[in-house]
Amino acid sequence: MIPPASRSRWRPAFTVSMAIGVAVAIVAAAFAMAAYNEHLSQQERFRQAEVQLRILAGSMAAPLAFDDRSAAREYVGAQSSNPDVEAVAAYDMGGGLAASYVRAGAPPPPVRNVPGPPRVEGPRLVLTSRVTEGDTVLGSVYLRTVLESPARRAMRYAGFALLIVMAALLVAVLGAANAREAEAYRKLRAEIREREKAEEALRQSQKMEAMGQLTGGVAHDFNNLLMVASSGIDLLDRTTDPARRERLRQGVRQAIDRGASLTQQLLAFSRRTPLKPEVVDIAARLAGMHALLDRSLREDVKVEIALPPDLWRVEVDASQLEVAVLNIAINARDAMPDGGTITIEARNEPSGRPDGQGDIVRLAIRDTGVGVAPEMLTRLFEPFFTTKAVGKGTGLGLSQVYGFARASGGEAGVDSKLGEGTTVWLRIPRSTKALVAEPIVIAPRKLEPAGRHRVLLVEDDDSVAQLVEEMLRELGYDVARTADALAALDVLRRDGAFDLVFSDMVMPGDLGGLDLARDISRLRPTLPVILTTGYSAAAAAATNEGRRVLIKPYRIEALAAELDTALSGPARAG
Repeated sequence: MIPPASRSRWRPAFTVSMAIGVAVAIVAAAFAMAAYNEHLSQQERFRQAEVQLRILAGSMAAPLAFDDRSAAREYVGAQSSNPDVEAVAAYDMGGGLAASYVRAGAPPPPVRNVPGPPRVEGPRLVLTSRVTEGDTVLGSVYLRTVLESPARRAMRYAGFALLIVMAALLVAVLGAANAREAEAYRKLRAEIREREKAEEALRQSQKMEAMGQLTGGVAHDFNNLLMVASSGIDLLDRTTDPARRERLRQGVRQAIDRGASLTQQLLAFSRRTPLKPEVVDIAARLAGMHALLDRSLREDVKVEIALPPDLWRVEVDASQLEVAVLNIAINARDAMPDGGTITIEARNEPSGRPDGQGDIVRLAIRDTGVGVAPEMLTRLFEPFFTTKAVGKGTGLGLSQVYGFARASGGEAGVDSKLGEGTTVWLRIPRSTKALVAEPIVIAPRKLEPAGRHRVLLVEDDDSVAQLVEEMLRELGYDVARTADALAALDVLRRDGAFDLVFSDMVMPGDLGGLDLARDISRLRPTLPVILTTGYSAAAAAATNEGRRVLIKPYRIEALAAELDTALSGPARAG
């Protein structure tokens, strides 16, 4: 019993104000916890979306590298399994849309997806990323996902009132939910790591298989060309018959030209070299290839060319057209081990429009070989795919044909039946432009002693430099040589009597040929500079700056013409 004196001083341990205070504290804690939970939830969704984006970017490397639109659509379509994903897209290195998927909302940008940091657009999260292979940028990907749907948000806050009354219970529930979410995220991260390892192993396996096919085929082709050149030179030393020497010389030149074509084919495939279109009379061009085809094929293979006299003109890269026809013919030859006939024919396919738009020229090359199995028809244009034994082909021949047709605005296809032969066809748009007259080839002239010019040759490869020096001296030039750009600049500072600089573009050291040309433009603005390279990307960079470029390999006639033009024309100022 409480004493009367103290009864007036007693207060309940838990008063109304305290209850209100605790209630307010619980409400404040609930708001704080809700805000914190919202922040954590958003961060988690950011992380999950970024992981999903990285997986998508990694998966798109191979399809974008080989321009495989079908595989790109499969990888993009696989994202539809996530109900929060609204839109996905993949873009090639040129900014073009390779594949896309839209569940809801606006479609992805049609062109030029610019990678940047994640951005929140209302209830949605937009992420972009580059697709790379090593240091090479192959394209980009775009992902738009819902941060949280209104229904899900309403459900998450439905227990807020219950949290005010039963704070402890709700904290326990939230704790358990967070624990499950953390466990699910841990499992997801573990699954992602395992998937990334498996995908990396698969990519490495595919890369090694492709490289094995490529190196084996290229080695086989180059060995054949080297055999022709080496044997021809040996026989030239053993014969004095002028006619036979001329035939041997032509054979060696043909082997060298075919080696150069193979190199350019590899560069065009690996670097997507742009074509150089010109108006071409297909009938005249293919008629001129008859001798080349006869020399490239076996004696038991007959070539028939049946082209109508009124065949329309097309606008294509003439050299790539010849390479495409030669590649198809060689494949046809290999498909006829016992001999046969290769028929090259073409026809006009009018569109019916009065302006000629849509008119097509169809070129078909048909053989009487063993044919192609139906399951392989769809893979014939794939890079590195070949039906030949290991070391018997690069797998780039028909991929070059397909790339040439597409780059020319047309299409290519194959029709074949086992035992009945194969037809490879190209459909190329008609050109209404006039033919350009063939340039007149002027034989190189040798300068008289009184008119000799001094040329500074910049070349790091000793064997190449030796042959180029011989060509320059044969043309009547005095030559001095340096092995790199820095040495060339030192020579030019000490000796100002040079009339021209002839430099390789790809050299060791910090300065390349293009850097050297820029420095010479500042040091001696009137001094002509000619650059030479076998790399299409380097040549394009120099040409874009207005520099003179001579593509390797080149003949002495081309070298003479380029030198004459540079020395007689106006000098390029810096």
